[in-house]
Amino acid sequence: MSLNIQEVLKRLGIEKVNSGICTGYGEWFPIEGRKQLVSYNPTTGEPIAAVTEANAEDYEKVMQSQVKAFEEWRMVPAPKRGEVVRQLGEELRKYKDDLGALVSLEMGKIYAEGKGEVQEMIDICDFAVGLSRQLYGLSMHSERPGHRMFEQWHPLGPVAIITAFNFPVAVWAWNSALAAVCGDTSIWKPSSKTPLCAIAVQHIANRVMKNNGLTGIFATIVGDRRNVGEKMLADNRIKLVSATGSVAMGKRVAEVVGMRLGRHLLELGGNNAIILDKSCDMDMAVRAILFGAVGTAGQRCTSTRRIFVHKDQSAELCRRLVKAYEQVNIGDPLDEKTLMGPLIDSGAVETMMAAVEELKKDGAEILYGGKKLDRPGCFVMPTIVKAKHDLRLVHEETFAPLLYIMDYNDLEEAIEWHNEVPQGLSSAIFATNLLAAERFLAANGSDCGIANVNIGTSGAEIGGAFGGEKETGGGRESGSDSWKFYMRRQTCTINGTKELPLAQGIKFGD
Repeated sequence: MSLNIQEVLKRLGIEKVNSGICTGYGEWFPIEGRKQLVSYNPTTGEPIAAVTEANAEDYEKVMQSQVKAFEEWRMVPAPKRGEVVRQLGEELRKYKDDLGALVSLEMGKIYAEGKGEVQEMIDICDFAVGLSRQLYGLSMHSERPGHRMFEQWHPLGPVAIITAFNFPVAVWAWNSALAAVCGDTSIWKPSSKTPLCAIAVQHIANRVMKNNGLTGIFATIVGDRRNVGEKMLADNRIKLVSATGSVAMGKRVAEVVGMRLGRHLLELGGNNAIILDKSCDMDMAVRAILFGAVGTAGQRCTSTRRIFVHKDQSAELCRRLVKAYEQVNIGDPLDEKTLMGPLIDSGAVETMMAAVEELKKDGAEILYGGKKLDRPGCFVMPTIVKAKHDLRLVHEETFAPLLYIMDYNDLEEAIEWHNEVPQGLSSAIFATNLLAAERFLAANGSDCGIANVNIGTSGAEIGGAFGGEKETGGGRESGSDSWKFYMRRQTCTINGTKELPLAQGIKFGD
């Protein structure tokens, strides 16, 4: 697929790519006196465009617009808020191909995955529209005669959304669509590695807001940690900080937001594993492992990083995986024949190569890959490593296509090793034995937020709550009742009598 970035940007409504600060009013601040952030194409290493970064004064202007917009937006009936989100989903449908291409160009995932990410945005908008008529509370029976108890949910306030480079648009939609129907405004700080994707989405959101006579519901601000990131964390006007990124970043978010007793929703590291039970369908398992480990060049939080296989089946699995890896076409993510694009930047390549060298020193066996490709851009070979379960790097998340194969003796041992790492996002077992599958899903089975049977670790659907335990942060986004993160709960009691009985039968005076 040939791509002219200027044509794509023009279709996405971007007239100037050197202005990346948006108030949500459609006003793009001037560039004088502000730093420039260069966006690079990881496929070629060449610059795509320069984006203006916000300074501290710009941040304050954006926040003032957020507070003002929230005061009005929270009073709009939820179904009408849902109608605005429905229109956002329709606009995203119009630009699915172009926005997907921009994701591939700036982030490096293959075009099919770029379009798939935009489809996630569309799906969450559809989900949120239905949700706008279901922000339900419970009714409870009171112990006091003539009293009625119930709970209701109110909008929370401005929500800060901090996203990572690997999903430069979908995670924004997971948060902003739910926040919008819940009556919240949102301010988005995208990754500094993928600012153009955010600017394109903001232009789409601006048109939807303008068509509805709205301002400030969705806002984007491109900036560094000092001028934007740290201010967001410490800002009492921001009622929820939803942050996706590294464990180290999540700890900083929890520290600063926690100090002001604010809310945070964290989606952090993943060290995801698949257990192959002796009863597994090996053909299915190999296909799932290939996509989970190689898709997005191993740069998904749900990428498959560890495989536990019974010792009697290990040789067969390794043989099949090496054969499958040999057929992976690595190259331009916009070429439809490509199955794996580049890593995000040279730093990611260096981190992976350093990990490979450490693994060799620790006695691990490189079955396939382990090399940087000698071509422009940030390309590596996907790598298969035969390793021991207790190696240091096996317990860490290397954000690259690095897959560990480990042999186990029985299922109990595999589950124990599966759970011994500090991360707890996604997990899977391949088993046709029902007892093995149920053992994996039991309370003492997988300790992850996501547990799958006969599907891989990647590819979560919108309808389910997405998130993990332990160092993954404990947050939940997207489906199920994740909307409750974006609202405040209120328990109400109405006395319908002229008496004033106290709870617990307490007598106080006559």
